Amino acid sequence: MEKNNNNLPAANGHALTNGNGVIAAQEPATPPAADGWGQTLWNIWDAFADVAWFIICCIGYILQDLYYIAFGYPEKELNTDIALITGGGNGLGRLLAERLGKMGTKVIIWDINKKGIAETVEIVEEAGGYCKGYVVDISKKEEVYKAADVIRAEVGDITLLINNAGVVSGLHLLDTPDHLIERSFNVNVMAHFWTTKAFLPKMIENDRGHIATIASLAGHVGISKLVDYCASKFAAVGFDEALRLELEVLGHTNIRTTCICPFFIQATGMFDDVNARWVPTLNPNDVADRVIVAIRKNEKLAVIPGFLKVLLSFKWTFPWGCVGGLLKRLVPDASPHGLPSSIVAPSPPKSQAKSMSADIAALDAELSSVTLPAKPPSMLIQRTPSLGERVL
Repeated sequence: MEKNNNNLPAANGHALTNGNGVIAAQEPATPPAADGWGQTLWNIWDAFADVAWFIICCIGYILQDLYYIAFGYPEKELNTDIALITGGGNGLGRLLAERLGKMGTKVIIWDINKKGIAETVEIVEEAGGYCKGYVVDISKKEEVYKAADVIRAEVGDITLLINNAGVVSGLHLLDTPDHLIERSFNVNVMAHFWTTKAFLPKMIENDRGHIATIASLAGHVGISKLVDYCASKFAAVGFDEALRLELEVLGHTNIRTTCICPFFIQATGMFDDVNARWVPTLNPNDVADRVIVAIRKNEKLAVIPGFLKVLLSFKWTFPWGCVGGLLKRLVPDASPHGLPSSIVAPSPPKSQAKSMSADIAALDAELSSVTLPAKPPSMLIQRTPSLGERVL
């Protein structure tokens, strides 16, 4: 008769059998106190070694940066790249396309302005560069993904992505129509997700790529009349930093990112009428040159002008009264010629209110009645900018 050993008790009162009924050997128990102290000492040592290694790496990065400051940063060539510039139909995007075209880069531009696209392509080609343009509304991810497939088939894999397109409303928050707030986020930050998801996989596959985010100093500080714009640019700055860190964690160190944060730029159609003091508005050609340099040097963050990087540190150092006072004096009015405030003035006369409502309704109806051809001449649709919107 076989003895059933399945219920043999162990020293601690538990059976020591495995699934086949075979008695398993029990390891001698480690005294809880000794085990706890050993783990604690190991955790302390591990933390100390990690901090020490972090400090050593920081010293190395600082010395490397000082060396580059003294002898110059290495610059990469862009003549073998294929660059995509969103918002390339005018403004800063057009200036970037011109410069890249002269450097031998194949340039692709996306915009909602078909006429502006044609003008940019003509300018780049007259200077001897290669440029193709497509009408794409980057706020719609389906269009972005479709256009990305077309570019890969017709031109090749994008190696330099410049998320440049942007819009601004320039109104107080309560005066800003909901669709303009949504449009600011869709163009200024959500589009960055769609374009990056469209082109990053091939960059990773080819172990080569660069993503540049044209953000703004308004992505670091708040400005009156730019609540939606600042919020979207804060998000764009965060997008760049988080994406850079994620790529490093995943080991894709050959995919670079650069965040460009300029002060207000002249003659781009966005902040031409801005009322700014103490810091002059920027020449768009100077900004374009600085953007190209930042990309070639693989800079992580380029604040334009550079001395404002020092002032940004004051934001987290001084009381809000100091920071708010500086910002109000630096930019007294970001949009002096925005939509008239009377449109949303409180309690207007009934007859005037009815007239204003009718005018706004008629204008919105006119914008929404813009029809598109069944088969647009370009591969995607052409969109008319919304009321109060200024496109970069």
